[in-house]
Amino acid sequence: MPMNNSTLHFVCVLLILCISLSQAAPPEVGFYSYTCPNAESIVESVVREATLTSPRTPALLLRLHFHDCFVEGCDGSILIDNGASDLERFAAGHLGLGGFGAIEKAKLEIESQCPGVVSCADIVAMAARDAIALTGGPVYEVETGRRDGRVSNRNLASDMPDVDDSIDTLISKFVAKGLSPQDLVLLSGAHTIGTTACFFMPRRLYNFNSTNKSDPRISPQFLPELRRMCPKDGGSGARISLDPVTPGSFDSQVMDNIKTGFAVLASDAQLYDGGLTREVVDSYAGGSQFGEDFAKAMVRMGRIGVKSGENGEIRVKCGSFN
Repeated sequence: MPMNNSTLHFVCVLLILCISLSQAAPPEVGFYSYTCPNAESIVESVVREATLTSPRTPALLLRLHFHDCFVEGCDGSILIDNGASDLERFAAGHLGLGGFGAIEKAKLEIESQCPGVVSCADIVAMAARDAIALTGGPVYEVETGRRDGRVSNRNLASDMPDVDDSIDTLISKFVAKGLSPQDLVLLSGAHTIGTTACFFMPRRLYNFNSTNKSDPRISPQFLPELRRMCPKDGGSGARISLDPVTPGSFDSQVMDNIKTGFAVLASDAQLYDGGLTREVVDSYAGGSQFGEDFAKAMVRMGRIGVKSGENGEIRVKCGSFN
């Protein structure tokens, strides 16, 4: 039976609506302005409170966002913890991650006001932004509207950037995510705050490239201090500041550290090995543009693999699928 005009119009509208719901759309600033207007202030309050309790919180939340986005996109999959050993958060590349409690607390408070509206993936992105601001870093608007992913598997994290990767490998891993060599340098600048475990240091300090020597890129003035903090036969769980000069402040000092041989991690030192990244490091060392450009790089990173519509869900609890 042929359809009349009104029926045909209804079918077309319904089809367009179904298509729009199933397709991924980019996140946008102010996505929850009407559906959950207090979401961002709740996250900021929780991050501030958590930081007062534990000064390590900002660095942990910043790192959590990075690790989430680099596996299956910025979809909150790093948060899943249902007791299984094959989950993404238990991959070797995610050792030392934290901040999960702050994300779960923010989610709980948001759910009490706006049930089923705000994704865990967005809470992670907002928390990272607030963590940066709390340590003196740039204040920027975070895009929201992501949905939470439905997959969490440790095998998917096998290609995470590693502290012992060469500069070419690091660049290729970032390019694979749609990020540039400049983004690699900027996002590595997150090491302006936080600490690392001595677990990641032995090869660089005592057996660089299987030579039984230290990494020659380490300043002779800095090497004794690193070895004192991370002795060869000492505990691998001891922690040292990633920025030994201004450890508690978000600034461009980390770029100067890389340039002068005071980088703590081998992956940071690698940034001065490549022509492209070396020029970027030089451009930010001692400069004021770093914070502004870092914020832009965070926004670009926050667009990796975004899920929306039927491609994801809004979890009730961030640690488990619905």
